[in-house]
Amino acid sequence: MSQKVLVIGGRGRIGSSVAQDIAEYAQQEVIITSRQEIKPSDTNFSTLVLDLEDQASLQKAIADVDLVVHCAGPFHHRDGRVLKHCIQAKVNYLDVSDHRSFFERVIPWQEEAKQAGITAILNTGIFPGISNSMVKQGVEHFDQPRKIHLSYLVAGSGGAGITVMRTTFLGLKKSFAAWIDGKWQQILPYSDREVIEFPQPYGKTGVYWFDVPETRTFADSFPVDTVITKFGSIPDWYNHLTWITAHVFPDPWVTSPKGIEFFSQVSYAMTKVTDRFSGIGVAMRAEVTGVKDGEESRYCSTMVHPNTAIAAGMGTGSIAQLVLTGELNQPGIYPVEKVLSTKLFQETMANRGIEIVISK
Repeated sequence: MSQKVLVIGGRGRIGSSVAQDIAEYAQQEVIITSRQEIKPSDTNFSTLVLDLEDQASLQKAIADVDLVVHCAGPFHHRDGRVLKHCIQAKVNYLDVSDHRSFFERVIPWQEEAKQAGITAILNTGIFPGISNSMVKQGVEHFDQPRKIHLSYLVAGSGGAGITVMRTTFLGLKKSFAAWIDGKWQQILPYSDREVIEFPQPYGKTGVYWFDVPETRTFADSFPVDTVITKFGSIPDWYNHLTWITAHVFPDPWVTSPKGIEFFSQVSYAMTKVTDRFSGIGVAMRAEVTGVKDGEESRYCSTMVHPNTAIAAGMGTGSIAQLVLTGELNQPGIYPVEKVLSTKLFQETMANRGIEIVISK
């Protein structure tokens, strides 16, 4: 019997990539939502006009499907109402949430989700998402893992929409807690530039501290002393502009709603130009160090894809496929690294042509 999947925010770049992957690999009925009417000629999917502020309509839409995939960010200020309705309706849930505050907001509902028997997986996508499983694969190599160093690189817009730009600027001014040497320490966003060697076609470029959900969840998920998460852009001068925005411009310019929207719109307009020569790809490098067979050891994995948004769709779509087939069934609320086995991760990535390159 065909199952129904509701992709909230399925009209956006990430959401549409998720919908496409689910349709291709899970081969189930996909319904995408948007706040505005979608012309039938503009999509291959069933559509539903849905405003998340309309609680009654949201509740009705969720009750009629087998899986909900929440792609309507930014998640900094989302209150978790979609997940709450899924728990009440006993409908499985995935999201592409990209900020620790959302995780912290909804994780108290863990027991409710278990009692409802639903599998709710947060932080799917590319980063977080595929990145989490790359790290898990590395951690499992060690008898005693000690340090995680995870770096991301996005070319231009990454093929994503303006929502991703808003997410970046929302996190530029507020310090965050990072797990370093066995304790939580405050870190400034876009600080401590480090030059990392990424796979071709990118090579060496700068990355900076950035607050992502993994910074928070890895400290709970893995027995390590240090978790470092850094982000960078191509071309590299974007990094310098972002550093200036984070450290030079007055806080009100960047933190106010008008300021965030202004910088997001300007950045998005710039990437429309630079995407032509920078591309819209993504590269990730996950390095784990620790003790293996009594000796200090290193494990490094890398991944490259020419389109960040499509890679994000594959990350979420692969987990949706596993939930729909019943291969992934663990009632409760979890970040992806808590529930997705390395074996299933490797299989779904291979099926989608994503290569994880390992070096030790």
